[in-house]
Amino acid sequence: MARRSQSHNMLEKMRDQHAQDKVNDRMETGSFPKVRRKPRADLNRHTNRSRLITSILIMLMCALLGFTYMSQINNTKSTYETLDENELVRLLNESNTQISNLEQRKTQLSNQLESLKSAADEQEQARKIAKQNEEASGLISGRLPARGRGVTVSISRGADAKVDASIMFNLIEELRNAGAEVIAVDSVRVVASTYIADADDGLICDGTSIKPPYTVKAIGNPQELSNAVDIAGGVGAQLQVKYGANVEVQSSDNIVIDEVREATQNQYAKTVE
Repeated sequence: MARRSQSHNMLEKMRDQHAQDKVNDRMETGSFPKVRRKPRADLNRHTNRSRLITSILIMLMCALLGFTYMSQINNTKSTYETLDENELVRLLNESNTQISNLEQRKTQLSNQLESLKSAADEQEQARKIAKQNEEASGLISGRLPARGRGVTVSISRGADAKVDASIMFNLIEELRNAGAEVIAVDSVRVVASTYIADADDGLICDGTSIKPPYTVKAIGNPQELSNAVDIAGGVGAQLQVKYGANVEVQSSDNIVIDEVREATQNQYAKTVE
């Protein structure tokens, strides 16, 4: 009887609570539903159970993934074993086609590489030629300084006569004929248009006044240049006999001609393209 009475009381409480919940759920009452708090022990028990279930699910998923991975590996190893002859022939043909395409592509890339190397070599050769032409032009035009083997010709003041422009011009021409590549008279760089004129107390070379003693530097074969000056009856002998000047020729392996000229602009002459 006591148990029946206890059960009856619990049912009555549940019915009352259910009725109260319905009243609270009605919007027109303006009240919020009442939340029944469960004991903290029940919450902890529910949390532990959720963690246990989650751990079990994770273990099952890991096992399933491992099984799937191993199955995939086994299937991959046995793929070619399960293919028939036609499929194997097809795969072989496709492989040969891919190899052929790769070989063609390799040949194309090799040809392109060779073309690039050839173009680079041609550009390098053109650059070298352009540099050589620039240097040669710079030396001839007097724009660049020069260094090399050659001679230095020293001419004193004439004791019997004034050293005039004609004998100095002959000296320059004799040096040129002997192979002089670069010449300078005192501080003046000699070029194709160089002129020498007489002055009251010396000479005028390309508008610059020079006075004795004169120094002429020439770059070329030292032996041939010396012979051109010292040859019997040559320009050296004329300076000594006719003008009474002392002439000294010194050979050297390091003649430096750093006298330069500014580049001139041609008004009429143009290069041929």
